[in-house]
Amino acid sequence: MLNVRPVFSPVLGKRPCRHAFSTRQGGISSGVFESLNFGNPGEIALEQRDPATNIARNVDRLLESVGMRGRELVQVHQVHGAVVHEVRRGRRTHEGEHDTRADAIVTDDPARVLAIRVADCAPVLLASSDGRVVGTVHAGWRGVVEGVVSHAVERMAGLGAPTAVLAAAIGPCISAEAFEVGPEVAAEFRLVFGPETRHVRAGARDRSLVDLKGSIAEQLARAGLSAENIDVLPHCTAGDSERFFSHRRDRGVTGRMVAVIGSVIDG
Repeated sequence: MLNVRPVFSPVLGKRPCRHAFSTRQGGISSGVFESLNFGNPGEIALEQRDPATNIARNVDRLLESVGMRGRELVQVHQVHGAVVHEVRRGRRTHEGEHDTRADAIVTDDPARVLAIRVADCAPVLLASSDGRVVGTVHAGWRGVVEGVVSHAVERMAGLGAPTAVLAAAIGPCISAEAFEVGPEVAAEFRLVFGPETRHVRAGARDRSLVDLKGSIAEQLARAGLSAENIDVLPHCTAGDSERFFSHRRDRGVTGRMVAVIGSVIDG
């Protein structure tokens, strides 16, 4: 019996699509990767990494738990930027032999499941009103200031998903209370959101606290999504070691969660 316990968005739950924000619970990995792990940090030696076979079995467990097992899982080589990878029906998933370098994926193909990996950065899932166009976004602070979420919304509109009726869910990530940054990062947010933005507030000494979730919600609203279609989930990855991996809390030696979404199956 599966003991996978993902987190779901009530707003996306009203759309005809399937989605999940994974927790670290219900997998087969061990040690620092216990237990539902989907990736390895680059900071550790190869012999200390979670085997690819474990990660593949964890993927199967998650997709089975949300009714999407058997579909092609689409991932990208995440680089903390603003590139959106578009996956269309009848076309190759990636142009080259390696995963495309990007931080967002959109599709209108119901045979595919989109996934991004996180361990403090914000996962954002998007769906059209009919569930036929979906997207997923990896939004760290660099991606937020570069507008990755807005770019994903634009690409979904190009696939026939009107922005005014898009729904978005901002999943578990590091909270403003835990996300302390230096003056350079704070300055980047003030450039994008204004010098008096509520998303940056004073921390200790010369540090600042940045609200990733609030920043992304504002960008979604600026892009044309209505307030009732923007779901901000309350969880903090850094503050809940039982449920979530956290790059910052665990000083880089930790696993990865995923956010997954799939459009409706033609029937």
